Amino acid sequence: MPTIYEVAKHAGVSTATVSRVMGGLPSSVSPDTRRRVLATIEELGYTLNAAAQTLRTHSSRTILVTVPDLANPFFAHILQGIEDAAQRDGYAVLIGDTQHEPAREERYARMLRQKEADGLIFLGHRLPHEACGLMHKASRVPIVNGCEFSEDLGVPSVHIDNAKAAFEVIDHLLSLGHQRIGIVTGPSGSPLSRDRLRGAFARAQQAGVHRDLVVINGDFTIESGARAADRLLDQRTPPTAIFCFNDEMAIGLVETAHRRGVRVPDDLSVAGFDDIRFARFTRPPLTTVAQPMREIGRGCVRLLLQILRGEAPESMSITLPHKLTIRASTARPRASGRWMGMPAVG
Repeated sequence: MPTIYEVAKHAGVSTATVSRVMGGLPSSVSPDTRRRVLATIEELGYTLNAAAQTLRTHSSRTILVTVPDLANPFFAHILQGIEDAAQRDGYAVLIGDTQHEPAREERYARMLRQKEADGLIFLGHRLPHEACGLMHKASRVPIVNGCEFSEDLGVPSVHIDNAKAAFEVIDHLLSLGHQRIGIVTGPSGSPLSRDRLRGAFARAQQAGVHRDLVVINGDFTIESGARAADRLLDQRTPPTAIFCFNDEMAIGLVETAHRRGVRVPDDLSVAGFDDIRFARFTRPPLTTVAQPMREIGRGCVRLLLQILRGEAPESMSITLPHKLTIRASTARPRASGRWMGMPAVG
């Protein structure tokens, strides 16, 4: 087992410098030196007793990340970005799957107060009461939000412009000739879902078709997309296009449409949001908004480490670019609605 002295000699620094890097102390260690020491630590396989390190530096070298639904592939890409950035700075990542349960969110946030983690990145839209309590006691608390931005939370956030992205989806559907458009939202309490609805409604209002929007609430799961499909396709005058606020719901909706004998995009255009890995492999490939998921994760870690080093975060709101990716699931509407009212198949 290599010693701290061997790491220092190999990296060409003092043992004190190695300790400062391992302890995450802000200061005096230049970025180049920090990278060299971390590379040497990894090369030699050096480990420092975690309990001793925590007692000496009051740092666990652990970042806590809470995820509302670990089964959602959207979060998997963000977590990869978080893991990449954290590992580069010598931090471990602890993941908590809260399953949208406030009690779980509180238990994980308590770990931050108890110094079991140095910082918290939460990927949901609720700031736990335990975390709020810490914010009342200090001006810079190591808490960062990913994906959702709300000024009311008072914490830095990394996200895209959800309203603008949804505006562009509706613009695309309108440009194809669709006027009666269905929308499947996320949870009503989610800021990003509200922003997407606001953007979609704004573009529909510009075109004078906002009264024809048919809005169904979903919960970002495949199952809620399937349920929304039944409700929308059972309308007296069904929409010719449906915009789902994430790809999972869009996939569930497309499958249900196929089961009912409604062809996508011949009879019904469908658009999603996120551009998860499966979006390009659906039948047909899904038109969607591509989010820079890994960059969101990396950005969250960058903000969090700035706070941990005693620096002011570069911004309270970092907006990353998105891209409307047009694939084969959207097309011009049929001249007639012959498919409407077709009996379900199977």
